[in-house]
Amino acid sequence: MRVRTIATAAVTAAFAAVFATAPTASAEPSPPGCPRGNFCAYSGGGQSGALLLKTAGNWSGRIDEVRSVFNNGVRYPGADHVQARWQYNGSNWERCVHYNPGPGEYKIDFVGVTLTGATWRGEC
Repeated sequence: MRVRTIATAAVTAAFAAVFATAPTASAEPSPPGCPRGNFCAYSGGGQSGALLLKTAGNWSGRIDEVRSVFNNGVRYPGADHVQARWQYNGSNWERCVHYNPGPGEYKIDFVGVTLTGATWRGEC
C-alpha cells in the first residue's frame, strides 16, 4: 500500500512539473486601432493600411477592397470566435476566425474582397 502511495505522489509531482514549465500561448500585439475585444478589417495586408471596420458586436453591411481581418476578441465561451463572410469573384465565402492568440487562425489576408458580415459565435 505504501509503494502505491509513493508512486501516486511521484506521478502527481511529475505532472505538476510539466504543467508548471509548459509554455502558455502569448497573444500577438493588438494591430493598429483594434483594441482587445474587437474584430477589425483593414485596407492592407497584414493588418496594415486604413482601419475599415472595428466592431465588438455582430456586423453586416458591405465594405469593398478589404485585404485583411483580425479577431482581437477575448476568451468568452460561446462568443469569442467570429464567423466572417465575404464576396470574391461573384461567390460568397465564409470562415470561422479564432480569437488571438488561437490556437487556430485569428487573422486572414485577402487579395481584396467585399466584407459582408461578422457574427460572434462559439468554438469553430
